[in-house]
Amino acid sequence: MTSSEIFNTLNGLSPIMLGFLGSLLAGLMTSVGALPVLFGKTPTQKWRDVSLGFAAGVMLAASFFSLIIPALDVAEIRYGEGPMPALIVCIAILIGMGAVALLNELIPHEHFKTGREGPASASLRRVWLFVIAIAIHNAPEGLAVGVAFGAEGLEGGFPVALGIGLQNAPEGLAVAVALLGEKYTAKRAFIVAALTGLIEPVTGLLGASVIVFAQPLLPWGLAFAAGAMLYVISHEIIPETHRSGHQNHATMGLAVGLVIMLFLDVWLG
Repeated sequence: MTSSEIFNTLNGLSPIMLGFLGSLLAGLMTSVGALPVLFGKTPTQKWRDVSLGFAAGVMLAASFFSLIIPALDVAEIRYGEGPMPALIVCIAILIGMGAVALLNELIPHEHFKTGREGPASASLRRVWLFVIAIAIHNAPEGLAVGVAFGAEGLEGGFPVALGIGLQNAPEGLAVAVALLGEKYTAKRAFIVAALTGLIEPVTGLLGASVIVFAQPLLPWGLAFAAGAMLYVISHEIIPETHRSGHQNHATMGLAVGLVIMLFLDVWLG
């Protein structure tokens, strides 16, 4: 099957199915990134920080160029010129950031460096607290992919899915390596890292469905997904890359990820 035939086949799918498949493939890239641990390959901390910086740059570009700007365009078409489109998008961004912040407060989870957050939960094993932490992290990414496909179909969703998939690979590697440091076997570390990506098709399906069935929510959904990702970038990824003294290299990775995602969005979108 040629690339044009594949494109035509995908283009014939509903936005909801595209949102699910796109977020599923993006989520599976987490397991691809974790593969090196199965072969005894563990990159240096500096390389991991550069990779996570790259992930932050991709998410930052996707938030603005694939979500916030389209949200402003849609809001302007729906509500006309003036302050209303910008006000709607600003409110939705803040709601998205607040929603993820609330999840951090309400759901027990644990980060590799900063320890436990959220309410105490002695009944949950530590490995599942790690999984929950990454699931909270990954949920906005799947939501962003689903919303993009629901709003603009294959043409608008593909660059976002590609960008999120690219940045999921270093995240999967970081999770697997951190689990190795917690004395998990390579096989178990890989499985847990792979599991953390499976939240993305769930939130991707949700995001695409909401946008398709509730068109008036389109600008709100786009900006909400952007806000959720911006919170993850600021609260989780960037602080993680700066804890080991490699902030200059991590910032370089962020810059590379940002411009690559910008290029992909303009070229493919």
